[in-house]
Amino acid sequence: MSSIQIIQRMMVEQFDLKLENLTPEATLESLGLDSLSVIEFMFNLEDELKIKLPDERVEIKTLQDVNNLVDKILAEQQPAK
Repeated sequence: MSSIQIIQRMMVEQFDLKLENLTPEATLESLGLDSLSVIEFMFNLEDELKIKLPDERVEIKTLQDVNNLVDKILAEQQPAK
């Protein structure tokens, strides 16, 4: 399952959103998420994917932004081969 699919599944479960509305270009604001909801979701995403999000603030406006951040962190946190 890709990162975007995991993010979409979690948003459906956590916020009772419709999957067809969760396109990569959908803004979090247009989905009805306020800043507190986004923070809560990001903590849940950390737990689900067993990743550590950066402490510094990262601008996240769309689902694609969330996906890009997750993919970047997953790539950085992969053990060296």
